[in-house]
Amino acid sequence: MSNKKIFVTQPALPPLEEFIPYLQQIWDNKWLTNNGPFHVDFEKELADYLGVKYLSVFSNGTLALITALQALRITGEVITTPFSFVATTHSLWWNNIKPVFVDIEDEYFNLDPKKIEAAITPQTTAIMPVHVYGNPCQVEEIQRIADIYGLRVIYDAAHAFGVKKDGQSILNWGDLSILSFHATKTYNTIEGGAIICQDEKTKQRIDLLKNFGFKDEVTVIEPGINAKMNELQAAYGLLQLKHVDNYIAKRKEIADLYRKLLKGVEGISYLDDMEGVEHCYAYFPIRVNALEYGMTRDDLYFGMQKHDIMGRRYFYPLISDFPTYKGLPSSSASNIPVSTQAAKEVICLPIYPNLSAEDVTRICTLIKNKLR
Repeated sequence: MSNKKIFVTQPALPPLEEFIPYLQQIWDNKWLTNNGPFHVDFEKELADYLGVKYLSVFSNGTLALITALQALRITGEVITTPFSFVATTHSLWWNNIKPVFVDIEDEYFNLDPKKIEAAITPQTTAIMPVHVYGNPCQVEEIQRIADIYGLRVIYDAAHAFGVKKDGQSILNWGDLSILSFHATKTYNTIEGGAIICQDEKTKQRIDLLKNFGFKDEVTVIEPGINAKMNELQAAYGLLQLKHVDNYIAKRKEIADLYRKLLKGVEGISYLDDMEGVEHCYAYFPIRVNALEYGMTRDDLYFGMQKHDIMGRRYFYPLISDFPTYKGLPSSSASNIPVSTQAAKEVICLPIYPNLSAEDVTRICTLIKNKLR
């Protein structure tokens, strides 16, 4: 047994000496928040990097989700996925919106467009899909359905930083896309997030909402919230942009090594890169077929912990299994059988830029040898 624990993720930090000049400038400016110079620069440079026109940064991704729904005045029912982090559905609940769970597709775990239309009612106002593990949803088909029924589309793109499809940012699909810059993400600002929108008027509304609804010093247009990103986060984010391509390249190397070492292991499957997609390698999920592998996902999960390998059952439990949502009609396991099965079989293996090839090899050896 190793005497060090390998966690499912580890934050990617820029060199401390590179951050000190940014801190010195903040100390000299004495401007810590409220649309400071680093905040302004960060929004512009981040939008340029991502290939989007309009972007508003937030103190965290959950507040970005909550504000996005407010910005589009979403009400009634919203179709979403049970196979996600709870923040996706919590944002609906906080806006007094009823989540309607629709099952996922079996291959990449994203919302299944073939099952959306059956869930639409007169109360449905929007669809909130998730680019699970950073793999793009079937955006064209989802948009086609939304256009037919006059629905808004808000993507939870927390995992999809920098992801492109056919050379174009996946964040430009839908009415809004929401990013998370949490410490565990491919790109982090310690905490943080952003909303990507399609026009300047929507950005202006989002910017009002994240700052209490203030239009100017004496005018509050509507009830907003305090979700502003501070100058330390923005400066850190600017510095991280200089390193993120390297982070992603290292993650790709790790993902490629996992695929090489786990290829042909009976009962263990993994996701291949999508054709035409530039990935950010946010996670490396594997699926455990208990019948073929000879042990369950949970057997492997807890067994790996005894060897100091801290994977994560992501996502387990399903959002629909939590007490807040369990009573909803759409939470029934019979309504979401693919999601229910995936939650029993998926485990995310460690992946982060500083993870060594030796550690990846040890993890794969344990899996191949069924922990022996």
